[in-house]
Amino acid sequence: MPDRVIIPDELGGARADAGLAKLLDISRSAAAQLIAEGNVVTAAGALGKSAKLIAGTVLQVTVPERRDPLEVVEEVVEGLEILLDDDDFVVIDKPVGVAAHPSPGWVGPTVVGGLAGAGYRISTSGASERAGIVHRLDVGTSGVMVVAKTEDAYTALKRAFKERTVDKVYHAVVQGLPDPLEGTIDAPIGRHPGHDWRFAVIEDGRASVTHYEVLEAYGKATLVEVHLETGRTHQIRVHFAALRHPCAGDLTYGADPRLAANLGLTRQWLHARQLGFSHPRSGEWIEVTSKYPPDLQYALDLLASGNA
Repeated sequence: MPDRVIIPDELGGARADAGLAKLLDISRSAAAQLIAEGNVVTAAGALGKSAKLIAGTVLQVTVPERRDPLEVVEEVVEGLEILLDDDDFVVIDKPVGVAAHPSPGWVGPTVVGGLAGAGYRISTSGASERAGIVHRLDVGTSGVMVVAKTEDAYTALKRAFKERTVDKVYHAVVQGLPDPLEGTIDAPIGRHPGHDWRFAVIEDGRASVTHYEVLEAYGKATLVEVHLETGRTHQIRVHFAALRHPCAGDLTYGADPRLAANLGLTRQWLHARQLGFSHPRSGEWIEVTSKYPPDLQYALDLLASGNA
């Protein structure tokens, strides 16, 4: 049942979100969220967060139960495919729009939840919400990813990524034609000084090394193969943007919105194409490849046909 709250005289004239925060002893942002979700109602209807409170008005406030942002939700994740199932690990094809694990602010599907929903038992090493996760792909990046099933595999794979013995191969379509056609981008990356949610090449950033070679040039854009020596957040996107060759469709890092629209892209053209690593128990070299998903293949076909 909603709680019944009467606006006291001293809060008459206050902004709704500020006044509700004081009434319920919660943060102003939490009060604004309650209002935005339609959980605060007067006799005249839902309250707006910038509305002025009137003394004596009765508010009906519903406080919904909030899911723990780090709770693993077992679910079937559409498009999440198993590429290799081993006793020690599982290699998946992660679809776009899926995070590696739960985190504050993310309410969509996760790899951890998708594997749990598919009946996979994975390593419990590390934080529970990151069980088995030895590396990550951005939500907006698709492709091959390995998840540990056992504690020993978790330890071995984490070490392999840390020591850079894993071969991480990405394919990207970048705007224009990089010069030279094959090269190395060695430039430190850190948080963008003006945008918390972006990264940039900055002098005091973390060492970041990207190797690339051109596979096919289409005029407006180029398909490149990328080998990552380091694994910084947004590394490929930031490095190519710094060269003025952003990934096609990557509006966050300066891509041309017209080209993105022409190619039907709603995200950056970036795909984790191949992953190579030593088997955590036998030492045998494992190599797994992921095919391009439909949206990226469609854009590539348009470029190849000259109709972009």
